[in-house]
Amino acid sequence: MLERFSAAPGPFRRREVECLRSSRFGDTDNFEFIGNSSAFNSILEMIDAVAARRCPIIIYGETGVGKEMVARGIHLASDRTKKVFVPVDCTTLTGQLFESQLFGHVKGAFTGAVDSTLGFFRAADGGTIFLDEISEIPLELQAKLLRVLQQNSVTPVGSTVSYRVDIRILCATNKNLTEMVKKGTFREDLYYRLNVVMLEVPPLRERKDDILMLAKYFLENQSLFYNEPPKSLTENAKELLLKYHWPGNVRELANAMERAYVLTIGQDIQPAALPFEVLITDSGQSSKYEFPTLDEVNRRIISETLEYTHGQKLKTAQILGLERRKLNRLIEKLNIKTPKDKSLS
Repeated sequence: MLERFSAAPGPFRRREVECLRSSRFGDTDNFEFIGNSSAFNSILEMIDAVAARRCPIIIYGETGVGKEMVARGIHLASDRTKKVFVPVDCTTLTGQLFESQLFGHVKGAFTGAVDSTLGFFRAADGGTIFLDEISEIPLELQAKLLRVLQQNSVTPVGSTVSYRVDIRILCATNKNLTEMVKKGTFREDLYYRLNVVMLEVPPLRERKDDILMLAKYFLENQSLFYNEPPKSLTENAKELLLKYHWPGNVRELANAMERAYVLTIGQDIQPAALPFEVLITDSGQSSKYEFPTLDEVNRRIISETLEYTHGQKLKTAQILGLERRKLNRLIEKLNIKTPKDKSLS
């Protein structure tokens, strides 16, 4: 059960920081808000500064940095923490469906509207709505969104009745809204209404001190998921993680650790279990580790997976995401000796 955050201004108390760091945020990835870098602590300080206010906030950041986590952090640290948090992915909605899902509709408003719906804004009444990738909202709906912000009311599609709403609006984007305003693809008045506070989440490559902490956390999650003994990174593997530039940010790191865990037999995760992009990092920094060739990486991964499956090629192919015939070709090409296939598959 989450503790309620104090809405009073001032620095986070220790219990509040620990509560924030141990709370599960994000979507299906269940990222925790973890870090110890100066950039991470700056995010915590910004959350503390804005949480108690009702003003709109734009959260900027590259894909995968954890913008929704920051939005949830603001919600949890506010006096709305016991109210609903409604995340909306603006990239998945188009046309009339977009307007209906945001603002609701009345029965018979359009073909297929067999019942009335509240819409995300009315569903978030009393709480917080998070508009992820707000740059994707069509221009014609931006005007209606602006009216919601100015009047604190929503008019469903097909209705002439407006409903008062008490909501905190947070939004996020990985695009430059200022440039979009200049090009006429984002309304200037909406931009200035939303951009009361701008909070930028730095990419993972600028949070080097957080990489190994996050990697350890993701590996521990895999251990719990599979109910197996924990696995840990070797020093060479850690060195590569720190040198890689992580264009996919925290989400990419989470996927890399899941892959490394699944492909590692035993407790020590070697560099060969890391994604190929990490192995051939182009950071320009020298490394004491001698990078394996692609054939060497494939040979080790296939050999260890065959050992794990006791020679069952069908199961090995499924684990590696390969077709059975392609696996056989790789085994022959790389001269891999396979254990006896107990399933005769």
